Amino acid sequence: MRAVVVSEYGVLPEVRDVPEPSADAGSVVVRVEATGLCRSDWHGWMGHDPDIVLPHVPGHEFAGTIAAVGAGVAGWAVGDRVTTPFICACGQCEQCLEGNQQVCPNQLQPGFNYWGSFAEYVAVPYASVNLVRLPDELTFATAAGLGCRFATSFRAVHQVARVAAGERVAIFGCGGVGLSAVMIAAALGAEVIAIDTNEAALDLARSYGAVHTLTPAAPVVGAINDLGGAHVTIDALGSAEIAQQALESLRPRGRHVQIGLLPTAVTLNAGRLIAQELTWLGSHGMPAHAYPEMLALVATGNLNPAQLVTRTIPLTETPTALTALTTGTPPGVTIITP
Repeated sequence: MRAVVVSEYGVLPEVRDVPEPSADAGSVVVRVEATGLCRSDWHGWMGHDPDIVLPHVPGHEFAGTIAAVGAGVAGWAVGDRVTTPFICACGQCEQCLEGNQQVCPNQLQPGFNYWGSFAEYVAVPYASVNLVRLPDELTFATAAGLGCRFATSFRAVHQVARVAAGERVAIFGCGGVGLSAVMIAAALGAEVIAIDTNEAALDLARSYGAVHTLTPAAPVVGAINDLGGAHVTIDALGSAEIAQQALESLRPRGRHVQIGLLPTAVTLNAGRLIAQELTWLGSHGMPAHAYPEMLALVATGNLNPAQLVTRTIPLTETPTALTALTTGTPPGVTIITP
């Protein structure tokens, strides 16, 4: 099969022929119809993830059709249209049995722990736990964006922060995760504030339902507090400075949700967190069993993740697009069609 292969960190990958994955016991092989280009892929290419072993194939959010079914996988057949969370949980540990597959200690992540979806085929381990059946009307391009950015945002906004209608939600960072969060929070009836350095991203945020948009050049914390403060803040980028600004923008007893990965050393105003009874919440992906609620809202038109897709490229253009993330993230979601 053809795949994007990283042979050296920080060096332009190449598209070349590699062996196809096999459908081992408990797993399936998916023919990739669409896969998303995510900043996490860039971090992996740069060598920021200790789980990656070179040579390596990136890619972790994808949709396609089952091409092969391994022994012990019941209820799934060749040709089924599927996607999967980027966290492939084992299904047998204590966390999985409690329904918390997103924090499974035995998890495997395509594009990080093993070869990913920047290829014509990709394996899905623990398939019975991790496969999500796609409605026929949902395109592969739209479904590919659900596995990481949109699903992550849906769980963070709806299931972790529990955003309610009428609440003020400030979203820092309008990449794929942030724009997804804007759309979801707006659909839940929140008054959304979007913050980003990129005016094009803020234009998209307004089109997805943001009522207010700010750039870091403005006094962000003061502007949010002038509106009455945020009930919920979300760091969708991952920055120590942003995390602190987010806490300072909260109303008393507000909730902060951290989605973006942070540096190991982060200093926060813990005194304010205590005195104002603020809540700091982490959110990491979404398990497969939680997808039906999200897919139902997509089916009714309350959520329209297809709007997030702003660019589609072939596999041959992926190496250049991946390395271009060094200088910035293009607005919206880029989808690769192998």
